[in-house]
Amino acid sequence: MIPLVKTHMPSKEVLMPALEKVLYSGYVAQGEQVDVFERAFETYLGGGHSLSLNSGTAALHIALMLVGVKPGDEVISTALTAEPTNVAIKMVGAKIRYADIDENTGALDPLSIQSCINERTKAIMVVDYAGIPVDVKAIRQVADKYGLPVIEDAAHALGSMYMGIKAGRHFPYTVFSFQAIKHLTTVDGGMLQVDDEEDYQQGKLIRWFGIDKKRTRLDNDIVRQGFKYHMNNVNATIGLVQLAGIDTVVDAHVSNGQYLDKHLQGVPGLDCLTYYPNSQPSYWLYTALVDDREGLIRKLGEQGFMASELHKRNDWHTYLNDFHQPLPVLERFYKRMLHLPCGWWLSNEDRERMVSVIKSGW
Repeated sequence: MIPLVKTHMPSKEVLMPALEKVLYSGYVAQGEQVDVFERAFETYLGGGHSLSLNSGTAALHIALMLVGVKPGDEVISTALTAEPTNVAIKMVGAKIRYADIDENTGALDPLSIQSCINERTKAIMVVDYAGIPVDVKAIRQVADKYGLPVIEDAAHALGSMYMGIKAGRHFPYTVFSFQAIKHLTTVDGGMLQVDDEEDYQQGKLIRWFGIDKKRTRLDNDIVRQGFKYHMNNVNATIGLVQLAGIDTVVDAHVSNGQYLDKHLQGVPGLDCLTYYPNSQPSYWLYTALVDDREGLIRKLGEQGFMASELHKRNDWHTYLNDFHQPLPVLERFYKRMLHLPCGWWLSNEDRERMVSVIKSGW
């Protein structure tokens, strides 16, 4: 069975010597390797400040703290995402107000975002779902008009581009996930990318109990809530080895995604998504809209290909639905949404056969 998602690991000949070195170095906690990984990630993105963490969820939580979201505030978000995006909003005591999506991409609709803004709104959370970039220009315009910070959840979108610039350089706060099945995995982990040096320094305090690691424990004075959110040297070492080959991994996803974009056009009962001008998805998943979704899932499964909608609409979770507002575009989109495999593990022969299966009807 060709899986929908799969863990990528470098060859043991490359990975194991690096891991052995750090495991027997006498220092496996947060140390120099973490710093090296952060600086390497900044170079990959082309700037900013990278704060490594033990999960993407931790990165979301810290981002919300840095922008000052507090209990009783509202954050505008999307229901089309993995649950951590919105669980993190509840972690700071805020309420989630869902905006509707753009039917062409599945990304948040900037006009719907604007319609959700009120005096309690303190931030906008956007998601590059399945690796598809959001409408950066339009969302910036809305955020600037109302003076609201934007947090970009790019957990699915490492290596995606907008106007030739990688995700992580478009908004003041961007979150990446290095969980097991992402483009880059550190087994588990995440990164918060911030523009501002002071935010970076505050983030470093929050990720380690509010303690300043540049001072001794006896010289510290904790002045704000912190957590045990740091990354360790072992995860950072895996990240460094993975980062050295990340272009090959992302390029494979992009190549397969673009192949499907081209060869699934015009298939009866299936609509390909369209992307924003000057944007380049990194295709963590390939997303299409299909009639009789269950029928196609069955047909693909019989031929050895996994396919599914993967994520449950977040507004279907009682705890994550604060306002019960209608989302008519999401309603139509989600009924037809289907994810197909398009990752680095999909060979040319696999993708050709999958297209042939789909074209044969279901």
